[in-house]
Amino acid sequence: MSTLYLGADRSNIAKYVLFSGDPWRVDVLKQYLEEPVHVAFQREFNTYTGIYKGVMVTVTSTGIGAPSAAIALEEMYEAGMEVAVRMGTVMGLQDDLLGKFIIPVAAMRRESTSLTYVEESYPAVADIELVNAMNETVTRMGAKYVNGINCTMDGFYSQMHDSRFSLETGRDMSETFRELKKLKVTGIDMESSCLLTVGRLMGVKTCIVTMTTVLENLKETLQGQARKDAEDLLCRTVLEGIYQYDQNQKCSMQNE
Repeated sequence: MSTLYLGADRSNIAKYVLFSGDPWRVDVLKQYLEEPVHVAFQREFNTYTGIYKGVMVTVTSTGIGAPSAAIALEEMYEAGMEVAVRMGTVMGLQDDLLGKFIIPVAAMRRESTSLTYVEESYPAVADIELVNAMNETVTRMGAKYVNGINCTMDGFYSQMHDSRFSLETGRDMSETFRELKKLKVTGIDMESSCLLTVGRLMGVKTCIVTMTTVLENLKETLQGQARKDAEDLLCRTVLEGIYQYDQNQKCSMQNE
């Protein structure tokens, strides 16, 4: 029986699942898969399953924010997922991060969805083996990364970027950025802490691989071809990272 929103089931979902916020980024990912099968495109959830270097991989989208990301994670878990990687963009809090990867080891839980699963003191922590595989892959791809701590929030126009309404009501975004910088937070997003928290509760190995495409309050952004190239690199890197992780697991099993 197919799941409610994603139309997934154990016959069409791999144990490795990549979660992209943007549904159209999934179409970029599928170009690197052999024999991609379109599972479904329902609401914000666009899903394909295919093969990358002999490894079966599912790629799906979550839309924006923790609530829909949790739905996608739940339904992929129902369909047999064992490893989850969120791949997306992130707002960097250091001026030298634009165009670099942020692969956080943990995230601050300032979204509300994960609180519906477990109390706030439960940590949002990435799987270290997955993180190491992604680090190695980024380096092999000739790119740079940082392993820091992300902060996940719910309000884009209320916490991350000025809008007409926020300016009219005198909301000061700079306070958020100053506080997080003091805490040595590397980036802000809207999904990571929820996926890390719920993934760990499920026993699913989970990590986050993000490309820094904007800096705080969008004071600087990647645009045009630079943005397109950065997202393509993100797609290729995460697929290669999954392959590397799979190879590492096979080697570990052979050495036992």
